[in-house]
Amino acid sequence: MRPEPELEQRLAAILRAAPSLMGVMETARDLALPDWMIFSGAIYQKAVNHLTGRDPDYGLKDYDLGYFDGRDLSYAAEDQVIRRAAAAYPPPLDTLVEVRNQARVHLWFEDRFGEPYGPLSSSAEALTRFTTTMFAVGARLERDGTLRIFAPFGLADLFALRLVPNPLRETRGFARTAAAAQARWPELTVQA
Repeated sequence: MRPEPELEQRLAAILRAAPSLMGVMETARDLALPDWMIFSGAIYQKAVNHLTGRDPDYGLKDYDLGYFDGRDLSYAAEDQVIRRAAAAYPPPLDTLVEVRNQARVHLWFEDRFGEPYGPLSSSAEALTRFTTTMFAVGARLERDGTLRIFAPFGLADLFALRLVPNPLRETRGFARTAAAAQARWPELTVQA
């Protein structure tokens, strides 16, 4: 995917204008988890809401905080991080920030979603497995205050409000995912 500096700058400005998200990112940065990022709905929904004139938090169910730590793939190790994060966030964020070690997703994904899912090598690689290109976006607040954007398929579909199936992964869930998104944001178009 070729660089899209203008779209990255636009997205960064939208994200910075969302106080709840920036608070989540500041605490995530302070947790100093390896290879962490906030992704999925916590990011793309801010842009969709901005582009459609809605409140920044409209439709938000949770904040997905992914990190990658391959040293210990046990649930016990992940649960320690989940508990540490919950203690770091004030209510209601303590229950809205969903923390997952991307290094262990392959251990449970197929049982939960009925689709194969090979091991990942980083948190950013997880974005390449999302159902639609529009959802495959993440961000990390760096120590120096820089907002780093991750978008393996680029940001054009997000800014065009266009749901497109992930070209790298065949999934049975695209139609269901697209319908649910369109129910919340009727402005979205689907390109199957």
